[in-house]
Amino acid sequence: MDRIPITKEGYQKIKSELERLKTVERRAVVEAIKEARGHGDLSENAEYDAAKERQGMIEAKIAELESKMGKFEIIDTDNLTTDKVVFGVYVEIENVESDEIKKYRIVGPDESDISRGYISVFSPIARALIGKKVGDEVVVNAPGGEIEYEIINITKDA
Repeated sequence: MDRIPITKEGYQKIKSELERLKTVERRAVVEAIKEARGHGDLSENAEYDAAKERQGMIEAKIAELESKMGKFEIIDTDNLTTDKVVFGVYVEIENVESDEIKKYRIVGPDESDISRGYISVFSPIARALIGKKVGDEVVVNAPGGEIEYEIINITKDA
């Protein structure tokens, strides 16, 4: 079984989402189905069909999260070293050509969120950065071609 790396924060977020789906969403959809049944003929009842479809989506999401929970490998990021890029650190990089500076946190695939600067450890940029130190230059094979970055800073916190 392949292990999926995840931070403690990411694990807690997914665990909370699973708990919400099981306790809040599941109950709400059961009530919606019960109410829709009370409206009569199920063969022409759009509310019933929508509620059943929603129930199927909730159950599928619960099954997906439960499956992943068993594969997660929680990585302790409390005692990270910042002498090189490792899972869980924040890394500040500068595009050598454009001087554009970006800051990313390297996390597991299930917690990546580019809008927050969280990138998957399996992404091309993270793979290029892992193991490198401040001052190192890396070349990332991006869809638009190769991009060269210099590592400016590595920290434990945002």
